[in-house]
Amino acid sequence: LIDFTEFILTTMAGITPKEQRSVAMQDGVVRLIDQRLVPHELKFVTVCTMLDMCEAITNMTVRGAPAIGAAAAYAFGMHSQQLVSKSQDIDSNAFLAEMKEAHAKLLASRPTAVNLQWAIDRMLRVTQAFISDNAPGEFVPKALADKLSEEADAIAEEDVSVNAAIANNGAALLPEGKKSQVIHHCNTGALATVDWGTALGVIRKAHMQGKIANVWVDGTRPRLQG
Repeated sequence: LIDFTEFILTTMAGITPKEQRSVAMQDGVVRLIDQRLVPHELKFVTVCTMLDMCEAITNMTVRGAPAIGAAAAYAFGMHSQQLVSKSQDIDSNAFLAEMKEAHAKLLASRPTAVNLQWAIDRMLRVTQAFISDNAPGEFVPKALADKLSEEADAIAEEDVSVNAAIANNGAALLPEGKKSQVIHHCNTGALATVDWGTALGVIRKAHMQGKIANVWVDGTRPRLQG
């Protein structure tokens, strides 16, 4: 356990180290911040299977659309690696069937989360493209599993870079030479993403630039928002 206030203060100024992100892949498993406990506790939990990730999404251990999308992508890649470990000579048809089943189970865990479907759709497309590009006799399961793990990493890193761009562009819209009062709605901070945040990321960047007087926060957390 780590003091949550200390964690926030030490990560406010820049991009969070990977080992402290809301979602990260470490040693073949997915590590999440348990968002059911913040702000009273900062606890990292380990998710070891795709089905465990379905439960983590459903029970809101991980929440926030971008964070959920990255977590699901990592779970998809992790599942493919575990599939290969169990059966190194699995054929392409069986591999694809397993990954389609994983896609369906992950999607059902939070069907209203847009980033969830976007991320696992992308992972499934990579799976299908790899199989289409390799004849049955040339199919190497481990190569596909590695490609899926790389794609999950790419999804996570893209989220960080997109959030940074949103922050820079959004903060630039606030006037120079005066402090603004801003209304913030929804769950948009670093915990809701892989890192930095979307709308709250704009506020963080503007605060660093001395442009913020007050932030008015509406909506409930984490359920019944609005």
